[in-house]
Amino acid sequence: MTDQPHDLPARRPRTVLTQISPRAWEHAADRAALNALRAIPGFDEVIRKIMGFFGERGVRLIFQANAVRVGPTQFPRVYSTFTDVCGAMDWEPRPDVFISQTPLVNAGAFGMDRPFIVLNSGTLTLLDDEELHTILGHELGHVMSGHALYRTILAIILTFGFRSLPFLAGIALLPIQVALLEWYRKSELSSDRAGLLASQDPIASMRMFMKLAGGGDLKEMDLDAFMVQAREYEEAGDAMDTLYKVLNTLGMTHPYHTLRAAELQRWVGGGEYDRVLRGEYPRRGSDEDRRPLADDLGEAGRYYADQARDTVESVAEVARKARDAFMSAFKGPPPSGR
Repeated sequence: MTDQPHDLPARRPRTVLTQISPRAWEHAADRAALNALRAIPGFDEVIRKIMGFFGERGVRLIFQANAVRVGPTQFPRVYSTFTDVCGAMDWEPRPDVFISQTPLVNAGAFGMDRPFIVLNSGTLTLLDDEELHTILGHELGHVMSGHALYRTILAIILTFGFRSLPFLAGIALLPIQVALLEWYRKSELSSDRAGLLASQDPIASMRMFMKLAGGGDLKEMDLDAFMVQAREYEEAGDAMDTLYKVLNTLGMTHPYHTLRAAELQRWVGGGEYDRVLRGEYPRRGSDEDRRPLADDLGEAGRYYADQARDTVESVAEVARKARDAFMSAFKGPPPSGR
């Protein structure tokens, strides 16, 4: 066995999650949002027309025309890391990975029949080796869950706009775009879990969110304080804050990094992460992998019900405070004693 080149990261042993099914990490709201999206009138036609117009080769050309494909001699650090990721997730065939010269830190999984992954060059500068495991595992999670097709459709719609896609004339695209964005955000919560399972380093996963939110100088940041901030974002505020949280994310493709960190920490704290590492997870092709849709809808219903309950409770709190303020204003000062 030969030593690795000096410029490659040392490989840390990771548990191989043999034949793991995406069901092991998929968020219930992700599956519910995708099923709701598929039920929108015209959605199937949009998929068919965009796929027919661009085709697999056209999609690849859009995303890889000005990028470098990762290999043993091109970005060997990424190549070695992705080898570890695919090994830990027990996934073949290995998707292509491309590096795009873009300072904005981001990554994506795209394609139709043969999904591929694109990393912006700014991501490589920002993230250390363990965090790179996490983000590559995140994108592989999208591939394994079959997300790449729908993410590509949304990327094309957002890139070209309605007016530049005349073959979609007559289709009500706005509801489809809104529903795609809602699903896209929820799919990020699923793949955040996949990223953690690939890296098997919860601290690095949380640290990645902190870096994505505030940059890469760890001497100026504290992970514990960031997680407190994440909990405060979820728990603090009144009804107006809740409304702003909804409105601020309607046009976004990703949830806020603080919310993602809190959501992933909740999954870890609930014991699911440890159960998967112990081997307690559905295998690809098993009966559990083909769980009925009703089970997904039940879980998603509880997730959205919890969100709605929190919103209603905050609205009720604002109403109570307003009532008390109104009553106090009209009571007048107490009579003075003589």
